[in-house]
Amino acid sequence: MTSFSQAAWAANQPVYDRILSMPFNRELLEGTLSRDRFEHYIIQDAHYLEGFARALALAAAKGLSAGHIVQFAEAAKTAIIVERSLHEDFFQRFGISAERVAASQPTPVCDHYVSYLLRVAALEPFEVALGALLPCFWIYLEVGKHIHARAHQHNPYQAWIDTYAGEAFESAVREVIATTDDAASHASARTLAAMHKAFTRATELEWMFWDSAYHLRGWPAHG
Repeated sequence: MTSFSQAAWAANQPVYDRILSMPFNRELLEGTLSRDRFEHYIIQDAHYLEGFARALALAAAKGLSAGHIVQFAEAAKTAIIVERSLHEDFFQRFGISAERVAASQPTPVCDHYVSYLLRVAALEPFEVALGALLPCFWIYLEVGKHIHARAHQHNPYQAWIDTYAGEAFESAVREVIATTDDAASHASARTLAAMHKAFTRATELEWMFWDSAYHLRGWPAHG
């Protein structure tokens, strides 16, 4: 029997293929991504991960078991501590001050993605929240592995590549996939359909996040 994760990934494979070939990730792989684009991305990612961690915490509170509560509370902690460390390393390396980060604001895409995850995590069942949260974990793992296997030597973004292609991150992602599949196996047809819809929307927002960073998009009213 096909699992939820297998079906969801197959249904969204075209979007994932577009993510791999989009200019941001292609140039990241080549090490030619411009500094201003990566700086824009990493600042927005810092905003995103705070919201993502809050959504994980909301999902933890809805867990169907004590194990779920621990798993997603730990994931929220990791999103804040471990990935913040990665961001701070890049902030220091690229001379991005704490004041600059604090003065920045989430772009429309970042704001929409975070708002979507928080809404789903707060208002939808645990299973649907998992459907929305899984793409961020899984797509970053697959993109990281893809780039790691092909990246040029002395890539200026190697630390980013190593984080998302690493064994520790892969282990955590596999655990989330397993939990999502288990929850889906007991879900009603209506809930399962909502999980697929959430997975697709979050996958589309992943593409939009990278596209927005590449084009340095902010709020249109501000020029």
